[in-house]
Amino acid sequence: MRIDDASALRAFRLIARHGSFTRAAAELEVTPSALSQSLRQLESHLGVRLLHRTTRQVGLTEAGRAFLERISPALSDIDAAIEAMRQHGDRPVGTLRIAVPQMVLDLLIIPTLPDFMRAWPELKVDIHVENRLTDLIAEGFDAGIRLGERLARDVVAAPLGGRQRAVVVGSPSYFARRGRPQHPAELATHDCVRFRFSSGAIYRWEFAHPHGASQGQWFVVDVDGALTTNEPALAIRAAIEGLGLTHMVEPAVRSAVASGQLQTALDDWLPPFDGFYLYYPSRLQVPPKLRVFIEHLRRHIAEHSTW
Repeated sequence: MRIDDASALRAFRLIARHGSFTRAAAELEVTPSALSQSLRQLESHLGVRLLHRTTRQVGLTEAGRAFLERISPALSDIDAAIEAMRQHGDRPVGTLRIAVPQMVLDLLIIPTLPDFMRAWPELKVDIHVENRLTDLIAEGFDAGIRLGERLARDVVAAPLGGRQRAVVVGSPSYFARRGRPQHPAELATHDCVRFRFSSGAIYRWEFAHPHGASQGQWFVVDVDGALTTNEPALAIRAAIEGLGLTHMVEPAVRSAVASGQLQTALDDWLPPFDGFYLYYPSRLQVPPKLRVFIEHLRRHIAEHSTW
Protein backbone atom coordinates (compact mmCIF):
# COMPACT_ATOMS: atom_id res chain seq x y z
CA MET A 1 0.00 0.00 0.00
CA ARG A 2 1.39 3.41 -0.95
CA ILE A 3 1.29 6.26 1.62
CA ASP A 4 -1.20 8.19 -0.56
CA ASP A 5 -3.43 5.08 -0.63
CA ALA A 6 -3.44 4.94 3.17
CA SER A 7 -4.25 8.66 3.34
CA ALA A 8 -7.18 8.21 0.96
CA LEU A 9 -8.52 5.30 3.02
CA ARG A 10 -8.26 7.34 6.22
CA ALA A 11 -10.02 10.23 4.49
CA PHE A 12 -12.83 7.92 3.39
CA ARG A 13 -13.20 6.56 6.93
CA LEU A 14 -13.37 10.08 8.34
CA ILE A 15 -15.96 11.26 5.78
CA ALA A 16 -18.11 8.25 6.59
CA ARG A 17 -17.77 8.93 10.34
CA HIS A 18 -18.83 12.58 10.03
CA GLY A 19 -21.28 12.15 7.15
CA SER A 20 -19.78 15.37 5.80
CA PHE A 21 -16.90 16.41 3.56
CA THR A 22 -16.74 19.79 5.28
CA ARG A 23 -16.32 18.45 8.81
CA ALA A 24 -13.88 15.76 7.68
CA ALA A 25 -11.83 18.34 5.78
CA ALA A 26 -11.72 20.61 8.82
CA GLU A 27 -10.37 17.78 10.98
CA LEU A 28 -7.75 16.91 8.36
CA GLU A 29 -6.95 20.60 7.83
CA VAL A 30 -7.48 20.41 4.05
CA THR A 31 -10.07 21.96 1.76
CA PRO A 32 -13.36 20.13 1.05
CA SER A 33 -12.55 20.23 -2.67
CA ALA A 34 -9.20 18.54 -2.11
CA LEU A 35 -10.87 15.88 0.02
CA SER A 36 -13.56 15.34 -2.61
CA GLN A 37 -10.90 14.92 -5.29
CA SER A 38 -9.06 12.36 -3.14
CA LEU A 39 -12.30 10.40 -2.68
CA ARG A 40 -13.06 10.46 -6.42
CA GLN A 41 -9.59 9.11 -7.15
CA LEU A 42 -10.11 6.31 -4.61
CA GLU A 43 -13.48 5.40 -6.14
CA SER A 44 -11.95 5.47 -9.61
CA HIS A 45 -9.10 3.23 -8.47
CA LEU A 46 -11.55 0.74 -6.92
CA GLY A 47 -14.06 0.98 -9.74
CA VAL A 48 -16.99 1.34 -7.35
CA ARG A 49 -18.96 4.17 -5.79
CA LEU A 50 -18.38 4.37 -2.03
CA LEU A 51 -20.56 7.33 -1.06
CA HIS A 52 -23.95 8.76 -1.92
CA ARG A 53 -23.58 12.53 -2.23
CA THR A 54 -26.43 15.05 -2.15
CA THR A 55 -26.46 18.76 -1.41
CA ARG A 56 -27.66 18.01 2.12
CA GLN A 57 -25.89 14.85 3.24
CA VAL A 58 -23.30 12.18 2.53
CA GLY A 59 -24.00 8.50 3.15
CA LEU A 60 -22.37 5.14 2.49
CA THR A 61 -23.38 2.99 -0.44
CA GLU A 62 -23.80 -0.72 0.22
CA ALA A 63 -20.35 -1.31 -1.27
CA GLY A 64 -18.94 1.58 0.76
CA ARG A 65 -20.29 0.15 4.00
CA ALA A 66 -18.80 -3.28 3.26
CA PHE A 67 -15.47 -1.69 2.29
CA LEU A 68 -15.37 0.41 5.49
CA GLU A 69 -15.95 -2.70 7.63
CA ARG A 70 -13.02 -4.43 5.91
CA ILE A 71 -10.50 -1.59 6.10
CA SER A 72 -11.29 -0.17 9.56
CA PRO A 73 -9.52 -2.88 11.61
CA ALA A 74 -6.40 -2.66 9.43
CA LEU A 75 -6.30 1.14 9.60
CA SER A 76 -6.77 1.01 13.37
CA ASP A 77 -3.84 -1.39 13.66
CA ILE A 78 -1.66 0.88 11.50
CA ASP A 79 -2.67 3.97 13.49
CA ALA A 80 -1.96 2.19 16.76
CA ALA A 81 1.47 1.09 15.55
CA ILE A 82 2.35 4.61 14.37
CA GLU A 83 1.17 6.17 17.62
CA ALA A 84 3.08 3.59 19.66
CA MET A 85 6.25 4.68 17.87
CA ARG A 86 5.43 8.32 18.52
CA GLN A 87 4.87 7.66 22.19
CA HIS A 88 8.41 6.30 22.64
CA GLY A 89 7.30 3.67 25.07
CA ASP A 90 5.20 4.73 28.01
CA ARG A 91 4.57 8.41 27.38
CA PRO A 92 0.85 9.35 27.04
CA VAL A 93 0.48 11.51 23.92
CA GLY A 94 -1.87 11.81 20.97
CA THR A 95 -5.66 12.07 20.85
CA LEU A 96 -7.84 9.99 23.18
CA ARG A 97 -11.28 9.36 21.63
CA ILE A 98 -13.92 8.10 24.07
CA ALA A 99 -17.61 7.29 23.44
CA VAL A 100 -19.95 7.74 26.43
CA PRO A 101 -23.69 7.97 27.09
CA GLN A 102 -25.10 11.28 28.36
CA MET A 103 -25.50 9.98 31.91
CA VAL A 104 -21.81 9.04 32.14
CA LEU A 105 -20.84 12.43 30.73
CA ASP A 106 -22.81 14.24 33.46
CA LEU A 107 -21.82 12.02 36.38
CA LEU A 108 -18.22 11.06 35.63
CA ILE A 109 -16.61 12.80 32.67
CA ILE A 110 -17.53 16.44 33.38
CA PRO A 111 -16.37 16.29 37.04
CA THR A 112 -13.06 14.58 36.18
CA LEU A 113 -12.03 15.89 32.78
CA PRO A 114 -10.51 19.27 33.83
CA ASP A 115 -8.10 17.65 36.31
CA PHE A 116 -7.20 14.95 33.78
CA MET A 117 -6.36 17.47 31.06
CA ARG A 118 -4.31 19.57 33.46
CA ALA A 119 -2.40 16.45 34.52
CA TRP A 120 -1.67 15.42 30.90
CA PRO A 121 -1.33 18.64 28.86
CA GLU A 122 0.20 16.83 25.86
CA LEU A 123 -2.95 14.75 25.36
CA LYS A 124 -5.92 15.80 23.25
CA VAL A 125 -9.32 14.43 24.30
CA ASP A 126 -12.28 13.85 21.98
CA ILE A 127 -15.48 12.93 23.83
CA HIS A 128 -18.41 11.66 21.77
CA VAL A 129 -21.80 11.48 23.51
CA GLU A 130 -24.31 8.99 22.18
CA ASN A 131 -26.73 6.63 23.91
CA ARG A 132 -25.88 3.49 21.99
CA LEU A 133 -23.26 0.74 21.99
CA THR A 134 -20.55 2.14 19.74
CA ASP A 135 -18.51 0.04 17.30
CA LEU A 136 -15.14 1.28 18.53
CA ILE A 137 -13.02 -0.04 15.68
CA ALA A 138 -15.29 0.98 12.81
CA GLU A 139 -15.79 4.47 14.25
CA GLY A 140 -12.22 5.10 15.34
CA PHE A 141 -12.62 5.27 19.13
CA ASP A 142 -10.03 4.20 21.66
CA ALA A 143 -12.63 3.17 24.24
CA GLY A 144 -16.20 3.58 25.43
CA ILE A 145 -18.08 3.46 28.73
CA ARG A 146 -21.25 1.39 29.09
CA LEU A 147 -23.10 -0.86 31.51
CA GLY A 148 -21.48 -4.27 31.69
CA GLU A 149 -24.62 -6.10 30.65
CA ARG A 150 -24.62 -4.25 27.32
CA LEU A 151 -21.09 -5.10 26.26
CA ALA A 152 -20.11 -7.36 23.39
CA ARG A 153 -17.99 -10.41 24.14
CA ASP A 154 -15.05 -9.39 21.94
CA VAL A 155 -13.99 -6.45 24.09
CA VAL A 156 -11.86 -5.98 27.19
CA ALA A 157 -13.84 -4.34 29.99
CA ALA A 158 -12.33 -2.49 32.96
CA PRO A 159 -14.85 -2.04 35.81
CA LEU A 160 -15.53 1.48 37.06
CA GLY A 161 -16.88 1.61 40.58
CA GLY A 162 -18.44 -1.82 41.04
CA ARG A 163 -22.08 -2.84 40.89
CA GLN A 164 -24.97 -0.39 40.47
CA ARG A 165 -28.65 -0.19 41.25
CA ALA A 166 -31.47 1.35 39.30
CA VAL A 167 -34.33 3.14 41.06
CA VAL A 168 -37.83 4.21 40.18
CA VAL A 169 -38.39 7.73 41.45
CA GLY A 170 -41.17 10.29 41.64
CA SER A 171 -41.83 13.51 43.48
CA PRO A 172 -43.63 13.59 46.86
CA SER A 173 -46.47 15.48 45.17
CA TYR A 174 -46.83 12.79 42.51
CA PHE A 175 -47.02 9.98 45.08
CA ALA A 176 -49.51 11.99 47.15
CA ARG A 177 -51.69 12.44 44.07
CA ARG A 178 -51.33 9.04 42.36
CA GLY A 179 -50.17 6.65 45.07
CA ARG A 180 -46.98 4.60 45.27
CA PRO A 181 -46.82 1.40 43.16
CA GLN A 182 -46.14 -1.79 45.12
CA HIS A 183 -45.63 -4.09 42.12
CA PRO A 184 -44.12 -3.33 38.68
CA ALA A 185 -47.40 -4.39 37.06
CA GLU A 186 -49.05 -1.38 38.71
CA LEU A 187 -46.95 0.93 36.52
CA ALA A 188 -49.59 0.40 33.83
CA THR A 189 -51.78 2.87 35.72
CA HIS A 190 -49.02 5.48 36.23
CA ASP A 191 -47.53 8.25 34.12
CA CYS A 192 -43.94 7.28 33.32
CA VAL A 193 -41.20 9.31 31.66
CA ARG A 194 -39.77 7.04 28.99
CA PHE A 195 -36.20 6.96 27.63
CA ARG A 196 -35.41 6.64 23.92
CA PHE A 197 -32.07 5.18 22.76
CA SER A 198 -30.20 6.64 19.78
CA SER A 199 -31.41 3.64 17.77
CA GLY A 200 -34.99 4.83 18.29
CA ALA A 201 -35.88 1.95 20.62
CA ILE A 202 -37.73 2.78 23.85
CA TYR A 203 -36.12 1.46 27.03
CA ARG A 204 -38.24 -1.20 28.73
CA TRP A 205 -37.96 -0.91 32.51
CA GLU A 206 -36.12 -3.87 34.08
CA PHE A 207 -36.97 -5.54 37.38
CA ALA A 208 -36.08 -8.78 39.20
CA HIS A 209 -38.40 -10.93 41.32
CA PRO A 210 -37.53 -10.40 45.01
CA HIS A 211 -38.81 -13.74 46.30
CA GLY A 212 -40.56 -16.99 45.44
CA ALA A 213 -39.69 -19.52 42.74
CA SER A 214 -38.68 -16.73 40.33
CA GLN A 215 -36.43 -14.90 42.82
CA GLY A 216 -33.57 -13.13 41.07
CA GLN A 217 -35.01 -13.57 37.57
CA TRP A 218 -35.16 -10.36 35.56
CA PHE A 219 -38.16 -9.25 33.52
CA VAL A 220 -39.16 -6.12 31.64
CA VAL A 221 -42.18 -3.84 31.77
CA ASP A 222 -43.39 -1.61 28.95
CA VAL A 223 -44.49 1.66 30.49
CA ASP A 224 -46.39 4.57 29.02
CA GLY A 225 -46.57 8.28 29.61
CA ALA A 226 -46.88 11.67 27.98
CA LEU A 227 -43.13 12.41 27.88
CA THR A 228 -40.38 10.51 26.05
CA THR A 229 -36.80 11.78 25.88
CA ASN A 230 -33.22 10.69 25.18
CA GLU A 231 -31.91 13.17 27.76
CA PRO A 232 -31.59 11.80 31.33
CA ALA A 233 -31.47 15.27 32.90
CA LEU A 234 -34.83 16.13 31.34
CA ALA A 235 -36.40 12.89 32.62
CA ILE A 236 -35.12 13.63 36.13
CA ARG A 237 -36.38 17.23 35.99
CA ALA A 238 -39.80 16.04 34.83
CA ALA A 239 -39.99 13.62 37.76
CA ILE A 240 -39.03 16.39 40.20
CA GLU A 241 -41.79 18.56 38.74
CA GLY A 242 -44.34 15.80 39.37
CA LEU A 243 -44.97 14.91 35.72
CA GLY A 244 -44.41 11.20 36.27
CA LEU A 245 -42.14 8.42 37.45
CA THR A 246 -38.76 7.71 35.89
CA HIS A 247 -36.33 4.77 35.99
CA MET A 248 -32.69 5.78 36.48
CA VAL A 249 -29.32 4.49 37.61
CA GLU A 250 -29.17 5.49 41.28
CA PRO A 251 -26.16 7.89 41.13
CA ALA A 252 -28.05 10.09 38.66
CA VAL A 253 -30.78 10.86 41.21
CA ARG A 254 -28.88 10.43 44.48
CA SER A 255 -28.74 14.13 45.31
CA ALA A 256 -32.41 14.70 44.45
CA VAL A 257 -33.44 11.79 46.69
CA ALA A 258 -31.18 13.01 49.50
CA SER A 259 -32.75 16.49 49.32
CA GLY A 260 -36.29 15.12 49.32
CA GLN A 261 -37.12 16.31 45.81
CA LEU A 262 -37.58 12.70 44.75
CA GLN A 263 -38.63 9.52 46.54
CA THR A 264 -38.10 5.92 45.46
CA ALA A 265 -40.58 3.14 44.81
CA LEU A 266 -40.36 -0.59 44.06
CA ASP A 267 -36.96 -0.84 45.77
CA ASP A 268 -37.37 -4.56 46.51
CA TRP A 269 -37.75 -5.23 42.79
CA LEU A 270 -34.48 -3.49 41.85
CA PRO A 271 -31.42 -5.46 43.06
CA PRO A 272 -27.83 -4.53 42.11
CA PHE A 273 -26.53 -5.40 38.65
CA ASP A 274 -23.26 -5.14 36.72
CA GLY A 275 -22.12 -1.53 36.83
CA PHE A 276 -20.28 0.65 34.33
CA TYR A 277 -17.20 -0.49 32.45
CA LEU A 278 -14.67 1.20 30.24
CA TYR A 279 -14.30 -1.12 27.25
CA TYR A 280 -11.85 -1.31 24.35
CA PRO A 281 -11.07 -3.78 21.53
CA SER A 282 -9.62 -7.01 22.86
CA ARG A 283 -6.99 -7.31 20.12
CA LEU A 284 -5.29 -4.04 21.08
CA GLN A 285 -2.80 -3.41 23.86
CA VAL A 286 -3.78 -0.63 26.24
CA PRO A 287 -1.96 2.49 25.00
CA PRO A 288 -0.49 4.80 27.67
CA LYS A 289 -3.08 7.53 26.97
CA LEU A 290 -5.91 5.11 27.74
CA ARG A 291 -4.14 3.55 30.74
CA VAL A 292 -3.71 6.91 32.49
CA PHE A 293 -7.35 7.80 31.73
CA ILE A 294 -8.59 4.58 33.36
CA GLU A 295 -6.38 5.19 36.38
CA HIS A 296 -7.64 8.76 36.67
CA LEU A 297 -11.30 7.68 36.61
CA ARG A 298 -10.75 4.93 39.16
CA ARG A 299 -8.90 7.31 41.48
CA HIS A 300 -11.75 9.82 41.30
CA ILE A 301 -14.35 7.12 41.99
CA ALA A 302 -12.35 5.86 44.99
CA GLU A 303 -12.07 9.39 46.43
CA HIS A 304 -15.68 10.47 45.82
CA SER A 305 -18.75 8.41 46.71
CA THR A 306 -20.70 9.78 43.75
CA TRP A 307 -20.60 6.75 41.48
